[in-house]
Amino acid sequence: MEKLNIDCLVLIFNELCKDNKSLYSCLLVNKEWCHLVVPILWNNYPSYFINVESREKFFNIIISCLSPSSKQLLFDNNIRLSQTILSKTPTFNYISLCKFFNGEILTCIMRMVFKEEFLIKVDSKKVYLFLREMYKLFISQCKGIKTFVWDTYEPLLSFPGALTFFSQLYSLKINLWFIDSNSLYRMSQICNDLGELIIENCSQDIPGLISLIDAQRNLKIVSLEFKIMDGSCEELGTCEELSKALARRGCTINNLSLHDSVDVIPHSFLTSLVSLKYLGIYYDCESYERNIEFQKYLAISKFPDLQSLEIKDDLLCFKKLAMLIEKTKGNISNIYVETCNESAENTGMLLNAISNHCPRIENLVTYLGPNDLIYVKLLLMNCRNLVCLNLFGLNENSDIGDKLLDILIKFSPKCLIDILISGYWKYSIDVFVNFFESYRGRKFCFNISDVIEYITKEHLNVVKYYFDEGIVTYSNLLNYIKL
Repeated sequence: MEKLNIDCLVLIFNELCKDNKSLYSCLLVNKEWCHLVVPILWNNYPSYFINVESREKFFNIIISCLSPSSKQLLFDNNIRLSQTILSKTPTFNYISLCKFFNGEILTCIMRMVFKEEFLIKVDSKKVYLFLREMYKLFISQCKGIKTFVWDTYEPLLSFPGALTFFSQLYSLKINLWFIDSNSLYRMSQICNDLGELIIENCSQDIPGLISLIDAQRNLKIVSLEFKIMDGSCEELGTCEELSKALARRGCTINNLSLHDSVDVIPHSFLTSLVSLKYLGIYYDCESYERNIEFQKYLAISKFPDLQSLEIKDDLLCFKKLAMLIEKTKGNISNIYVETCNESAENTGMLLNAISNHCPRIENLVTYLGPNDLIYVKLLLMNCRNLVCLNLFGLNENSDIGDKLLDILIKFSPKCLIDILISGYWKYSIDVFVNFFESYRGRKFCFNISDVIEYITKEHLNVVKYYFDEGIVTYSNLLNYIKL
């Protein structure tokens, strides 16, 4: 029998990743196959280790890779490891094969090692010692880690192998509760090729963070969470320098997420993000001044290549969003809008902008006012790729329900299979039935939002009938039916 070359075998084994049982059996064929399969298995953790027994075996293998000096240090400090781990020398340098590393894995390993002690009252010195040795293990041995979560006080940059480990990162998530400015500055000297940077718990300018952003050559994805660290306003500062640093990277950043519960960052940097494709704004801060400033820069910004827009803001202005959409090139496929502002205006202006400038849109979540039905008709006529349509009400009872359903019956594209409409609107049974009949021959998901004040037992029976017919695949109204 002619022998397959190594490249062919690797291709076959990578395909078998979808079937881990078959891949495991390949380990036992011969030594060559074993050496080819083991790196693939370790590269694809954690999909293979679902049950507790498999996870514990996996974690024990990781611990067995500790150096003899680390094992001895843990033993001397009364951190009990099994005798098998202490004496066993792994067949492979498994840690060097890892393409993953996060704090969740370490937490699971600690729970296994300390058992009940970890759940009740564990000696903090033991935990810190164990964590330090585990971090040293991964940082010294892993050469291909692309994603890392930095959420520890441990001096990771001082560990052996840190230069190689951190210089190859693509994605870095930083929790500023644990990291000081000097550590961030040192990281900026090592890590210059990040494509993704996620910052949590930011409440003021940090020089080291500014240096880290400035050091990146091709930063594409940025996510920032602004939050007061100790629950008080004493540490609350400003993020003016952070705003300027983001502006300096405006030509490369194409994905931006802002999570804000405090008013700290000026939004002037938005006008510099000329390459933006994905924008997510998730604001819980009700500062009127912050909102006016945010809307000002949103209105004058231009994101011609924008593809996805998600806005959650308690003081949302639909007019400014409409102005933003009108300046795009028609590539938007996803728009999600959420607000608690019951007095919001210009919902129709936003719908009109979407219908005229977003021909490729597939998913739309927004609000519908009592005078906006004409824009729904235009939307359905112009946006024939629409798959998901969610139309919320603004806490106002209205008789537009039947007219809305009639428009959906007449103008919905065939691909529209996920619909949510407001419970603030009234729907007659006859039109309700006609709407579901219009989907006969198709399958779709149907939900009612806000309230179900005008949804009667007859409405519920209609939904149940079309669910039994196989036309409705899911509806939240089914939860109200007593089985």
